Amino acid sequence: MPIYEYELCEGDCATCGGLFELRRPLNAAPLAACPMCQRAVRKVFGGSIHMPKHLKKPNLREAKEAGFTVLKRTSKGEYEVHRPSRNAPC
Repeated sequence: MPIYEYELCEGDCATCGGLFELRRPLNAAPLAACPMCQRAVRKVFGGSIHMPKHLKKPNLREAKEAGFTVLKRTSKGEYEVHRPSRNAPC
């Protein structure tokens, strides 16, 4: 679920501070009012991006077992199917 930043359209508020973040589902209707002070808000396109910390580094062996084709870059614009040696850890 993404995190969106909102700010009040006009003025400032002691309750919400005029700027707040809120987790909302992608299919939710656009937020029109602050949930705390009920004043009109607009979405702010900020620089913060929510990256879950639970994501792990991709594992080649697990990707192949899941049915993905793993490619390795050989040169600029050229890729070939990755075939790791038996001794190399994935």
